[in-house]
Parts: sequence; structure tokens; C-alpha cells
Amino acid sequence: MSNRIQQGSLNIDSTLYNLVNEQIIPGTGIEADAFWQSFESILSDLAPKNRALLVKRDDLQHQIDVWHQERAGQAIDPVEYKTFLQQIGYLVPEVDDFEITTENVEPEIATQAGPQLVVPIMNARFALNAANARWGSLYDALYGTDVIGEEDGAERGGSFNPVRGEKVVAYAREFLDSAAPLNGVSHREVAQYSISNVSVGNTLTATLTNGEEVTLMDSTQFIGYQGEASSPSCILLKHNNLHIEIQIDPNTPIGRVDAAGIKDVVVEAALTTIMDCEDSVAAVDGEDKALAYRNWLGLMKGDLQESLEKNGKTIVRSLNPDRQYTSVTGGEINLKGRSMLFIRNVGHLMTNPAILDSAGREVPEGIMDAMITSLIAIHDLKGNSQYQNSTSGSINIVKPKMHGPEEVAFTNELFTRVEDALGLERNTIKVGIMDEERRTSVNLKACIHAAKERVVFINTGFLDRTGDEIHTSMEAGAFAPKAQLKTMTWIGAYEDQNVDLGLACGLQGKAQIGKGMWPEPDNMAKMMDAKIGHPQSGANTAWVPSPTAATLHALHYHQVSVPSRQKELRERVTASVDDILTIPLLGSQKLTAEQIQSDLDNNAQGILGYVVRWIDQGVGCSKVPDINDVGLMEDRATLRISSQHIANWLRHGICTESQVMKTMQRMAQVVDQQNADDPNYNNMAPNFDSSIAFSAACQLVFEGCAQPNGYTEPVLHAMRLKLKSQQR
Repeated sequence: MSNRIQQGSLNIDSTLYNLVNEQIIPGTGIEADAFWQSFESILSDLAPKNRALLVKRDDLQHQIDVWHQERAGQAIDPVEYKTFLQQIGYLVPEVDDFEITTENVEPEIATQAGPQLVVPIMNARFALNAANARWGSLYDALYGTDVIGEEDGAERGGSFNPVRGEKVVAYAREFLDSAAPLNGVSHREVAQYSISNVSVGNTLTATLTNGEEVTLMDSTQFIGYQGEASSPSCILLKHNNLHIEIQIDPNTPIGRVDAAGIKDVVVEAALTTIMDCEDSVAAVDGEDKALAYRNWLGLMKGDLQESLEKNGKTIVRSLNPDRQYTSVTGGEINLKGRSMLFIRNVGHLMTNPAILDSAGREVPEGIMDAMITSLIAIHDLKGNSQYQNSTSGSINIVKPKMHGPEEVAFTNELFTRVEDALGLERNTIKVGIMDEERRTSVNLKACIHAAKERVVFINTGFLDRTGDEIHTSMEAGAFAPKAQLKTMTWIGAYEDQNVDLGLACGLQGKAQIGKGMWPEPDNMAKMMDAKIGHPQSGANTAWVPSPTAATLHALHYHQVSVPSRQKELRERVTASVDDILTIPLLGSQKLTAEQIQSDLDNNAQGILGYVVRWIDQGVGCSKVPDINDVGLMEDRATLRISSQHIANWLRHGICTESQVMKTMQRMAQVVDQQNADDPNYNNMAPNFDSSIAFSAACQLVFEGCAQPNGYTEPVLHAMRLKLKSQQR
């Protein structure tokens, strides 16, 4: 157990204190005493405001609960309902038209459209893999996933399958034909690529198997190369502002059997990555927070490393260097070798025992994150790393779980105070607004306006958004089955409005409009069919669960020109707030006993599969097998919707407490079996009373109506701390 250190009126976990003073502060130009004094002042001024905002959340929720209770059994009058929300201040007056004025925005955010990764900052290996996912091998991504089928002898296996390899090459050539077509022929017919006319500006020449020479249909797509002009080792192309490498080496196993000696096609993939201190981590105390901050520090100073064993050898992972090429004009091109990193701070709700104030209260974790993650990012701004993250002199922070414009304004005030404390110019700290709470959705324009000089990102997400939808309208009636919620009026209007208002507020060319996560990392063929809908929707980024998924999803941004699509969408009628306010209730629909039990099984299994790893192993995000053994990416957002859904059905008598408890116990046995090969796993069954994880899962469900805004963090943190205290 860590000791604690008194610094002014603050009582600080010694592990965190020593990290800040001994490793983070040196090199920033900031004095340790001045840092802590500023931090203390910010907490003194802003922690009470933070608490007041949370009280307002509870007050609004209480008024909404009472309104629905007084009309129990009656159909909701949409006009009366909307008027009520306006009267209590839940729905604020619409602000006048405006455009954001954010300056010094990264090109990966403002002018490039492509995939975005979200990874737990506490896992150094995942963090490094994501940071290095800026470039991805298309050959590897195709060969190793179900995008290439296994029929006709193309099975995946232990050794290289040349039949499958041929299908991979054919797919990659089709991609090149689409993204960078040659005049009149396919890249399949090329025997050699070379650069000619060196003295007058370099032209990419493709010599065909019949000796004919052709060039690109659009010669400006060829921008650089590596190696000798007559025999390049790499051709650099550009399409839709994304880069593509054709890598050539006839001496490699793949290049040796390729007509043009191509060994791989590499695509620019994860342009940006969110390093997450929030939904995907289990950070409950000073020790955990220090690990999160230490990894962020390693990324900002460029020295983060992680060793792993693979095939009997020790491999050291570190950050990838930049990539250099000879330009078509004879100069040099330097492209960033790494994803541009956001840091996602914790929202306004949670506190953390890592730091206690003068009254012995845990301080708001979001204020702690803002101060310390920004301090760490100064190393990047000052060039204390061999690698540059921000090329625009900015610190990019994603701020989740904000409810309405007043809370966004509070974040703006917090960032202003942090900038002053750290000697940063105004609006150095940028903000990503996650449009995943109902009070933010219905007031989105006002939310953007509250941070109009800082905003670089708005996004949508089905999971947290649905969890809040259920909790906000918990007393309105029983909700439809979970899968059905995705098809109802409110969700389409919510997704469309996010794009509509983002464009109306001038985000195009200045900020990201983002879409949510693909949840099935093993089902890439399905992703390739479905996720093209994100760039088609006008979003210039969308979340993916792995570097491989980023490589594949990048192809969608070659198929769709997002700026052109955004220009088209600006002409459509803005989605209606009235539709967003349509509560997705079950209504007169009758569910069979089998349908009810199926939904309960699915929800309970997902809850238990996630919670047991969170509580027992401190794993905040993982691929959890669902009831059909399909691996799904689970984090606190998936947990929130599942637990709130069962709580809602319990509240309205769709199921009984006895039925849910029996379901939870039966599904615990299923989860135990699914984790049978994990030596660190502790079974929940049959000793349910002694399992802290099982108790936590039940608390989330049976006390779901009482959880603040339906969030899972208070229960998870308390139960994880309980387990950690028992282990000491």
C-alpha cells in the first residue's frame, strides 16, 4: 500500500507524487511547488462547481422521473414533454448560427479522413501497437482475417498458403486499380515500376508484361519513392489525402513470386488514436493513475517500451520512426510514422483517492487528469522527444460524459485555468466533445458553442448514448429489446443530427465528426460491408478495435471522398430534435417468454463476462465472448447499456428479481467455462456470495435505477478497491 505525502492542503498518494515530481516535471520548465500550488488553487475554485453540476444532474433526473410517474400508463404527449424539458432547463434555447474558430489543429484532425483507434492507456503494449498503427500492411490484414474467404483451397493455416496469398494479391491490386488507376490497364499487368524523366520532375512508369509502358491516370498521385529511380524499393502514392506505399523487393518470399516484385501494399491507417484514461481502463487509486500517467509520459517523451516473448524470443516494442522518401521534385518527404495521439480524460462524475483535499475528500478525477496529462504533454510541445506528436503545438483532450452546454463550459473554464497554471497560450488545449449523453445530444449546438475556440472533435456512440437514454426515461415505461433500439426513430435522428450540426457549426476542414466502434474484432468481412456507412454518413473518422481493423477500414476512405460527401450533406434538412426526444419504449408490443429470457441471457452474460475481469484482474477493456462465443469488445459503455436495460425491465415488470438472479447465476457458470483456460481467473460459481465480481454485477443490475445517470463506475471502483484491499 502506498504511503501518502502532504503537499500544502493536498494529501497525495506517494507513488503519484513521486512520479510527478521526479519524472514528469523535470524538463517542463515548471517548478514542482508552483505546480502543486496552482493545482490546489484550481481544486479550491473548481471542485465545488464540479459538485454543483452533478447535483444539477440529479435534480433534473428527479424532475423527469416525477413527471413520468405522474403520467404512468398514459401515452406521452410530445409537445407537453418537450415544453416540460424546456421549463426545467434540460432543453436550453438554441444559440444563433456560428462557426467554430479553433486554430492550430492537427492535419490528421482537420484535413485527413481516416480510422481512429481507442486503447487503454494502462496497457503499454496496446498503446504502442496503436501509436504505431499509422501505417498498416494490407497483405497482412487481408491474409489474417475473414475478408478473404477460405473456400477453394484458400484456408488460413499454420504455414503460408499460396492459394490464399494469390487472393490477397488480387484484392490489393483491385484496391490499387480503384485508388490509383493506371491508364487503360490494371496494376495486375505490371512487370516493373520505375521513375523516369528525373530531370524534369519524375513520372511513375509502369512497364507491362508485354513491354508496353503506361503511367497513372492522374500523374499527381505519385508523390515520392524510396531507393533508386530505375529500381525503386517503394512507390508513394496519394489518394483522398491518404498515403499508399507499394513496397518492392523481389528477394523476399512474396516479392519473388510477384510479377512486379511487390512484397506488400501498405496503407496509411490509424491517423489518430485516443489514449484512454476512462471507459477502457480500471484505474481506482493512486497506483493505477500513476501507471496511466507513466505510459502517457513515455509516449510524450518518445521512450515508452514494452518487452514481450514471442516464439521463444524477446521482442522490444517502441515507437516507430518517421518515414522518408525522395520527392517527385527531387527533395525529401517526411511523413509521420505514428498516429496522432489524443488523451481521453475522465468525465465530471468520478473522484479518486489518489489525491485528497483539505477536508479529506477525494478530488474530482477529471480535474486531476486535465492538470497532469497536460503537464505531461508539455514534453511534446517543448520537443523533449525524438518524435513529434502534435505538429500544431496543441494538446488534444477528449472529454467524455458531459451533460449539456453548462458542463462543456465548465470544461472550457478548467482548461483555461490549466493553461494559465502551466504557462500555455490560450486554447493550446483542445477539446473533443463526446456526444454520448442525451442532454448533450438535444443541446448539441449550444455544447459546441460553449467550446467554439477549442473544439476539434464531436462523435456519436450507440452504447453510452443508449445507456443514458434508458436511465433518463427509466420511469417512462419498459424499453424495447436491446437489438431493436438500434432500429428506432431516435437513434437515426441522433446520428444524423451530429453530422448536420457539426457541418453547420463549421467543423468541416477544422475538426473531426466521428462515429462509433466496430464491436466484433474477429469479423472483419462483416465490418467491411457495414462500416463504409460511416464515411458515407459524412463522418471523417470512426472507431475501430485493432490496428488490423484500422488498416481495413482505411480502404473505405479511399472509396468515399468525405469532403465531397460533407458538401452534399450540408444541403439536407437538419435532423429533428423532436425525433431524438422520441423515447424508444416497448409500447404495445408483446414479448414472448422466450424473447424476454433471450435478452436477459444476452445482457447478463455480457455484464458478467466484463465485470469479472474488471474487478478481479483490473482489465478495463477486453474481447469478451458473448453468449454465442462471438468475441465482442466490451468496456464500461457496453456494461452501462446492458445493466440499465435489465434494470428498466425489472422496474416495469417485464421480468422478476428471481428470474434475473437465476439468469445471473446460470450465466456466471457460462462465463466461468469461457474463461477455463485463464490461470488467473477466479470462478464466480458456485460460491456466489464470496465473489466480489458477481456481487458487483448484481449491484449494477438490481440497483441500476439508483446509479447516477446509469453509470457503472461508482460500483466498479468501490468493488475493485475492496478486492485490492483484501489482496494487500
